[in-house]
Amino acid sequence: MSVRTNYRHTLAAGYISFITQAIVNNFAPLLYVTFQKDWEISLSQLAVLSTYNFLVQLLVDLLSAKYVDQIGVRKCIVFAHISAAAGLAGLGIFPYILGNPYAGLLISITLYAVGGGLIEVLASPIIEACPTTNKEANMSLLHSFYCWGQVIAVLGSTLFFAVFGIAHWRMMAFIWAAIPALNSLYFARVPIAFAREKDKTIQKTSELFKNKLFYILFVMMLCAGASEIAVAQWASAFAEESLGITKAAGDIAGPCFFALLMGVARFSYSKFSTKISLEKYILFCSFLCLGGYFMIALSPWPALSLLGCGVCGFAVGIMWPGTYSIAAKSWYNPTTALFALFALAGDCGCSTGPFLVGTVSERFGDNLKAGFLSGAVFPLIMIVATSVLIAYQKKNKAAEGK
Repeated sequence: MSVRTNYRHTLAAGYISFITQAIVNNFAPLLYVTFQKDWEISLSQLAVLSTYNFLVQLLVDLLSAKYVDQIGVRKCIVFAHISAAAGLAGLGIFPYILGNPYAGLLISITLYAVGGGLIEVLASPIIEACPTTNKEANMSLLHSFYCWGQVIAVLGSTLFFAVFGIAHWRMMAFIWAAIPALNSLYFARVPIAFAREKDKTIQKTSELFKNKLFYILFVMMLCAGASEIAVAQWASAFAEESLGITKAAGDIAGPCFFALLMGVARFSYSKFSTKISLEKYILFCSFLCLGGYFMIALSPWPALSLLGCGVCGFAVGIMWPGTYSIAAKSWYNPTTALFALFALAGDCGCSTGPFLVGTVSERFGDNLKAGFLSGAVFPLIMIVATSVLIAYQKKNKAAEGK
């Protein structure tokens, strides 16, 4: 099974890339309390770090739409992993060699956010272009590895800190950096197919903006990102607040529980994807997600509210990869630009969702339940957008049948 010719290696490299993205987004937030104590960084400055990470990824999404195809997919995906590795390792280097630790953190985040953004844009089209059957299942399985990566990042880091002490967190940063570093070598060798080689018909990016379907899917991607990250980012704090448990226990009871069920949803869909309509399943999960938000916000019992976090995790599992799959099959030879624009929409949601929940919570006296109630607007919009999508598809099929 040659690395250079067998696409199973391409799939494996893609799966590892999503583990890298999960580490990029979830490792540093575990250290915020440590950063605050060691370097006297304020809470507002710490909040900026998470927002900055996604803003850099947003910028990368935007630039990728124009430049990735010109530079080359392989060069960009290899660079993405090198950049992610440099940023993760940089967490343990730059704050110490610069006079300003906060500036060192920003430099590190810039590096790994560039890598994470490029991985988000490139991994899906790389997997989509592989000559395999049941692409919807492959896409769902690919995105499940983000969930497993999130669980690995949280549990692995928590275990390391418990055994060796939080004071040695820099070593953990170097360990996590080894994953993208090694995967960059893997991606340099695996075969990478390009959908445009199979057909000369390529829809120009400018033509997308004239297509109603593009706007429907753009809204769905935004709501998918917002619905997911709003719970993922605040789940730990909510678990600590509602159950009165420690930070380590909160990370496990909150984000890990959420990510585990999200991964189960994506993995399970990859097994029965041929037996159910993707659009109808997304609609069902959107209603389930709305119910999960209401469980978190309105339940008088903390345990039931925490269960609502898990329900949301399962419900959002199909939203992001499912919307990608619908987009991929809706256009001939979807270019990297198409995936970049949808990644941009998803990252807009990733920034908007947590911001809305946090802002409303603060407005109501740091009441996270109130914040989550406001966040229910995203799965609600997802329900509307998916319903419009199904109606749009039925109308087109009816028109084609005449």
